[in-house]
This record gives sequence, structure tokens and C-alpha cells, in this order.
Amino acid sequence: MRIYTRSGDKGQTSLIYGDRVAKNDLRVEAYGTCDEANSSIGSALSHLTREDWSEKESFLKAMHKIQTILFHVGAELATPKGKEVLWELKKEHIEELESYIDQWDEHLAPLKNFILPSGHEASAGLHMARTIVRRAERLAVALEEELNNPLVVSYLNRLSDLLFVAARYINHQLGGKEIPLMPDV
Repeated sequence: MRIYTRSGDKGQTSLIYGDRVAKNDLRVEAYGTCDEANSSIGSALSHLTREDWSEKESFLKAMHKIQTILFHVGAELATPKGKEVLWELKKEHIEELESYIDQWDEHLAPLKNFILPSGHEASAGLHMARTIVRRAERLAVALEEELNNPLVVSYLNRLSDLLFVAARYINHQLGGKEIPLMPDV
């Protein structure tokens, strides 16, 4: 299989099942933003290769599973309404995110104010991924009537929560500093 097909050279692309749409179609924006978020998560995780802490392997395993599910969320967004989705997002996937959030949050001090995205490189990268997921969520909301699965919006909402907690968790585990918002600027 060749990487290039030339079929998109005039600004069109194919959804799953072959429907052709403009590359700036809202559906393409939504699944492209999921892909961007996934790449951002992978970039953040690449900063953890030299770090060592007792929960590292379970954290990375969870994050890799989340990346895989996010890839499938993108596929759901790329599937036209009424067509069979090849992999279905389920309520259990959202509950699993909540479980990770609760598990990692147990290690963290309660927030007393807003914090700036900062700290360890992986933490800052996860904050970046969080903001990209929020954009994907906004795009999915705009597509809500066209979605095959309304859980897509819920998953993206919970995923952004998870990425916030994961960023704080990484700072906690690896000594990254959380910088509070300056109240009197």
C-alpha cells in the first residue's frame, strides 16, 4: 500500500465507507483534532522514557490504552450517520477513565486555586493534549446530531478531565512544580 494516493489533491477526502467530503468539513476537523490530541499525548509520554517511579508501567499501559480508544473515537467521528461503526465506544470506556482519574487523584493534594500548565515536560505536554481534546469535544458537540454514538462527547469530556489529573499526577510523581495562577496581575 502506498502512502500517497493523490485522491486528496483537490481538497477532498473520504470518510469511512467512502463518502467524499471537503477536507475542512466539520467531521474531518473533529476526527483530525482527535488525531492531533493523540499525537500530543504520545509526545508527552515520550518525555517519560528516562524517568522511573513505581507506578510508571501501569500509568503508561493505561495511557496507551487511552490512545488506542481515542483513535477509535476518531474512527467513530469519521463514520457517516447511519452507517455501522466498526468499533463501538461504550459506557465502560468512560467508567474506566473515571477509575484512572480516581486512582491518580488519590496521590494529589486538593487544588486551592487554578494552576498554570507547567512542570515536568510530560506534564506540560499532557496539559497541551487536554486543550486539544477540549477542542475535539467542542467540534463533536457541533456534530452531535450527526453522531452515531452520543457517548463520543462524554468520552472526550472525561478524557480532558483525565489529562488534567494525569498532568498533575506526573508532576507529583516526578517532582514537577505546579505554578499557581497569579491572582493580582
